[in-house]
Amino acid sequence: MEASPRLVVLSGPTAVGKSALALELAERFGAEIVSADSRQVYRGMEIGTAAPSLADRARIPHHLVSYVEPDEAYDVARYQRDADAVLAEIAHRGRPALLVGGSYHYIQAVVERLHLPGVPPQPAIRARLEAEAAAIGAAALHARLAALDPAAAAAILPGNLRRTIRALEVIDVTGRRFSEQSRERGAPRAALRLALTCARAELYRRIDARVEAMLAAGWLDEVRALLARGIDRRYPSMSASGYRELAAHLVGELTLETAVQRTKFSTHAFARRQYAWLRRDAALVWIERGPWMTRRAEELMRAYLEGGDAA
Repeated sequence: MEASPRLVVLSGPTAVGKSALALELAERFGAEIVSADSRQVYRGMEIGTAAPSLADRARIPHHLVSYVEPDEAYDVARYQRDADAVLAEIAHRGRPALLVGGSYHYIQAVVERLHLPGVPPQPAIRARLEAEAAAIGAAALHARLAALDPAAAAAILPGNLRRTIRALEVIDVTGRRFSEQSRERGAPRAALRLALTCARAELYRRIDARVEAMLAAGWLDEVRALLARGIDRRYPSMSASGYRELAAHLVGELTLETAVQRTKFSTHAFARRQYAWLRRDAALVWIERGPWMTRRAEELMRAYLEGGDAA
């Protein structure tokens, strides 16, 4: 295993405030930030993915942000390799690292050292499965996975079409159960695992306010530019909440009002799925959003970095 820095994970649902807290913690402890967001990797999608601004990146070193083209194949296996390399560099600089984001499978790949199936993306198979999902529904495709590989289906939420398709894709190519190929793990990384949370109604208000702020910042123009470049709405990069909805508006399929409302609702649903994943991790230390959030996070991080009790 590559050299590893003192590592702190900061996760939680979308819009809960992870990025702002990460900046404060990074400044306080001299840490570098490594994004664990499966959509912030894409270049030209900074507004709609709430990627850190150029000013924030100048303030604190950020890694694995805006470095992949939206039409480029990218998956958790490549992310794991990229993150391993970045963490080794941070370790050599003698600095701690903050792994920040809500993509739980990406965090899991890095911290738990998952052995991921070495099957590259199969565009033809994915296109066929996506067409089937459009015809019969994501739940029916998940049921097919359950019949072929019950363990994989149990580990993938029924609403996570992207991961359902990936599992079926690997099964199709290898003829083996996906769960058998992803069960093995290496020696896990030592890490303090923190997660932010807040009341559901408050989180939904924060999500809705952020959607409106993104639109005011030029999100619609960002989507328009992607379509002008020929970025297909079916690409994985465009599955980030809001992109397909806004693209549908731009091609005349939805009114802007409907597209925005659907974006808010789909982001609420995404946050619920994130909670479902995160609650499976018994090692997470949950921090309630509020006046004492930053102080509590600092206390936990200081105790961990100084070698004390992480919890």
